Amino acid sequence: MENNDLGKVSLSFDETHHLRNRVPLYNKTFNRVMSFHPPGVAAVTDSSGAYHIDLQGNAIYVERYSKSFGYYQGLAAVSNKDGWFHINLKGDTLYTSRYDWVGNFQENRCPVKKDGYYFHINNAGNRVYSQNYRYTGDFKYGIAVVYKFNRFATHIDLDGKEIHKREFLELGIFHKGFAWARDSEGYFHIKKDGSPLYNQRFKWCEPFYNEKAFARSEEGKLGLISENGKFEPLIP
Repeated sequence: MENNDLGKVSLSFDETHHLRNRVPLYNKTFNRVMSFHPPGVAAVTDSSGAYHIDLQGNAIYVERYSKSFGYYQGLAAVSNKDGWFHINLKGDTLYTSRYDWVGNFQENRCPVKKDGYYFHINNAGNRVYSQNYRYTGDFKYGIAVVYKFNRFATHIDLDGKEIHKREFLELGIFHKGFAWARDSEGYFHIKKDGSPLYNQRFKWCEPFYNEKAFARSEEGKLGLISENGKFEPLIP
């Protein structure tokens, strides 16, 4: 099977093997399997430990880990008794550091946790910036959410520089040009410069999808927000 057919591969209902057109992809089962990621590799766990398999169900390296996760940008998060780290498709360790936790690589950046602090590393395993945060999220379109030790959130670029000087109680990533945010008055959406997209506030709101965002009004009604802030309640 070609790697470009990965979209045709699914998980069995019990997540013990993979299917293609509802037929087992290989003749074995595991304790647990995860989805296949390019170039055709999936994280699995069996009695020997956690590792990765190819489309034939065969291990792609000898090593076994406590946990293994999907490959992103050719790198996968794994953990053992020494901590969390990343390996390449050959199973080689990317760097010597070990972390309390690591995320997945997106846009050649990955959030990691060390001694209770969060920051980002690049795909060479090096810190991108010197700051530590309470929490760091994934990068998307070159921007990530970080939570500072003053308990407010803001956005940073790939070099760790803040893209605006505004801070919020809660914050989401930019999607379709806007990000959801929360201040002391409620939830709303902001532009790239951190300014409000509209004046209204909501109990909560989701990212925009084709110019509409699902939300709950301050009165408790479910509905859709337009980019001008107009709220359209759902039909009762």
